[in-house]
Amino acid sequence: MLRGIDQRLSAEIVHVLMLMGHGDDLVICDVNHPAASIAKETTYGRLIDMAGCDLPSAARAILSLMPLDNFVPAPVSRMQIVGNPQGQAPVFARMQAALEAAEGRAIQIEAIERFAFYAAAKRAFAIIRTADSGPYGCFILKKGVVDLPEL
Repeated sequence: MLRGIDQRLSAEIVHVLMLMGHGDDLVICDVNHPAASIAKETTYGRLIDMAGCDLPSAARAILSLMPLDNFVPAPVSRMQIVGNPQGQAPVFARMQAALEAAEGRAIQIEAIERFAFYAAAKRAFAIIRTADSGPYGCFILKKGVVDLPEL
């Protein structure tokens, strides 16, 4: 373990977050998402598990190290409810609260049709599967710029 790093973040997750650049996408999902098959097509190429963690806790831990992109109107996407595009799953409000608390600002979340979400997930840098039971716990986070001092 290291100081200042949330204990829910494995070495692999920290490594992936370090590899990602501004504008890269990170999928965080529930246990129902076809994450293992989709992860094979991502840049990272394999699934990362965040066992024992729900989606809002995973988002808070990840966003303690990775900022969301503030150059796009909606730095987060989520899957629409099939047959009810305007519908709201309980996880949507929980994630909205976690994202906004972590970022300290309002965060717009874009809803994407199921198969369009799967296509976008395949273009992501990596997929992290949580232990969250969902349903519809499928989110894409766009990495922002980390403001660092000069060396």
